[in-house]
This record gives sequence, structure tokens and C-alpha cells, in this order.
Amino acid sequence: MRRRLLESLGISLVMAALIIFLQLSAAGQGPARAGAPAGGAVAKNAWGQPDLQGIWFDEFNTPLERSAQFANREFFTDAERTAQDDARSGNIGRNRRVERGSQQDVAGAYNAVFTSAKPTGRRTSLVVDPPNGRIPPLTPQMQERNRLDREFRLALLQNTDTCKNKSPACNGGTYGPPSPRFSEVAQFYNTQRMNRHNGPEDQSLGDRCMLGREPDFNGFRRIVQGPDSVAIGIDTGQGQGYQRVVYLSGTHPPGPVRMRHGDSRGKYEGGTLVVETTNFSPKWPFRGAAENLTLLERFTRVDARTLEYAVTITDPTVWTAPWTVKQELKLQPDDQNRIYYEPRCHEGNYGLAALLVGARVDEKAFADGRGPDPRSQDTATDFTAGDGGPQ
Repeated sequence: MRRRLLESLGISLVMAALIIFLQLSAAGQGPARAGAPAGGAVAKNAWGQPDLQGIWFDEFNTPLERSAQFANREFFTDAERTAQDDARSGNIGRNRRVERGSQQDVAGAYNAVFTSAKPTGRRTSLVVDPPNGRIPPLTPQMQERNRLDREFRLALLQNTDTCKNKSPACNGGTYGPPSPRFSEVAQFYNTQRMNRHNGPEDQSLGDRCMLGREPDFNGFRRIVQGPDSVAIGIDTGQGQGYQRVVYLSGTHPPGPVRMRHGDSRGKYEGGTLVVETTNFSPKWPFRGAAENLTLLERFTRVDARTLEYAVTITDPTVWTAPWTVKQELKLQPDDQNRIYYEPRCHEGNYGLAALLVGARVDEKAFADGRGPDPRSQDTATDFTAGDGGPQ
């Protein structure tokens, strides 16, 4: 009897110890990763701020805008996600080549080996407001600017096979002799590839090793917190990226002071870092918005692996109303990721010079009667783009 009593008491002590261990673990005092939220509580860093540090990435494929077929539905069903994953992984067009040696063949050099497909996310769009998941209409002012820019780009494509064959990239344009507009200075600062190579300003920001702008929805983000500021390093791919510093004090500088990624001022509201960014430079526009652009971002640690990111985008000169994007970013392990403290875009540094040298060689060959008119060659269109338009 005494032996049974001792055995029962021993089992009770073991169970009690196990319960205490589980409770401590749930409270963040057990083997959970240091600094990670657990049991619903938001972990704090050394300065008492919500711990947002780490490398964060959106692991899912979610369209920016919602397809009309999903109307006001914010989330896919599991069956719909599976169907989209199956269709994307089985898309043979990601490996198909067109006529060998053609411009389209060269432009499509990145096949499925280089462009892996991420799984479909839960949301039907990154845009969550307006409720229809669509970016609000452009203002008349922005529509006119886009029309003028498109008109100029179509003139540069006028003598190419893209217009001769009435390809989507030439929609709104016509085929004809080389346009005299090749000698014009572009009306607006160029950030996309155009069918002319007079100088670096004719190339896209990516070609110039200047890729990356706020807000970014695709890159890896490394967040490092300090008592008075937060550093956010963003890797946009191919050795390109940039650094942001969010100051936790002070005010925005005067209006004439303009910066590539704007001026960011933040504060903590409960478990959320709230950041307002203004003072953007017109040379790094986001979908046409720059000088009048304001971003209101919210970074909230949801659990040990999830950081909710939301940004409201406002520019009354570009859109008729503000709009909001929301993402769920997942924590990436430090030991499996290279950490870039500064971008090293050597590919673009050499590639840009080669593009300009190649253009001069083509011009000389044409002048000597040894090659086609460079103005008849489409070097602007990304033939692998979904809409077939100039990139």
C-alpha cells in the first residue's frame, strides 16, 4: 500500500513538473526562440519596444489587385488555392521558346529554372481597401500624363516588328517609318526601359542598378531596432536593394528636401510600429506618385513567425482616393540566408555600359550599310511580361 502511495505521489510530481514546464514555455521562458512572441504576448526588446527584428519575406503569391471574378471576396478557398498552384506549376509556357535567334527568344532567356513559382496566398489581392481589392481610379491629371508618356514610347516603337505585327506592346500605335521623335528629350524622367539608348537616362532603373522604391511588396526585409531609430534593409534581387532609416523622433524636413526613399518618422502604438513617410524624390516614383506621396505603414508582430505589414498609400494628384495593402510576412532563418548590408549590382554596372556601347556599334554598322536600322529593332519590350507591354 505504502509503495503504491509513493508511486502515485511520484507520478503526480512528474505531471506537475511537466505542466509547469509547458506553462513556462508558453510564457516565453522555455525553449522558444529568444525575442519571439509566444502565448499571444508581444515580446519586447532591450528598450521595451515590440520586438520586430529579423529577416521577413512574403512566402506566397498574391496579386496586387483582385480579379473581377472574386468581387468583394478577400480570401480564396483551399480548393481555389490548390487549383491555382497546379495551374502555375504545370504552365509549360514558362519553358517554351519561340523562334531561335529572334528578339523574343533572347528576351525570354529566364525560363522556369530561374523563375520559381511561389504558392498561392490566402488573400485574393494585396489591396484590401477599397473593399473590391482594386486600386482607385487615376486622376484626370495622371491619366493625361500617362497618355503623353505612352504616346512618346509608341513613337519609338513605330518602325519595329512589334508594331508591324500589331503585338500587344504596340496597342494604340501604328507601324511606319522611324519617328522623328527619336531626337526628342523625354517629357518625364524615365524609370522604365524605352526603345532608345542615347544615354543612361533612357534605361530602366533596374538597368542602372537603381532598382527599389517604397513601398516594396516583393523583397526580403531585414529589420534592426535601436532605441531611437529602426533600420530596414530591403533586398530587391539581382544584387540590388536599399536601406531605410525610420527615426523615432523629430519631424519631417521642409518640403524642398527630397530623398530617394522619402523621410520616415515612426512611433510605437501598443505592439505596432507606425511609420509615416513623405518628402519623396520625383526621380523614384511609385506608380507615378512622388512629390505628393504619403505612406502610412504599420508593422505588427502577430506570432513567432508572422509580421503583419499594412500600408495606406495617398497621393491626391495620382489617385482619386487612398488605398491600402496588407501582407503577412514570415520570419526567415538567419543561418540560411546571406545578409546584404549594401547592394552590389555588378551585373548592372557592367551591363549598362555594354548596352550603350552595343547601341553605338549598331549605329555605326547601319551607317556603314552593314546592319539594320537600330530604330527598327525592339529593345524595350519584355516579351515575357504578362501584359506584353514595354517595361
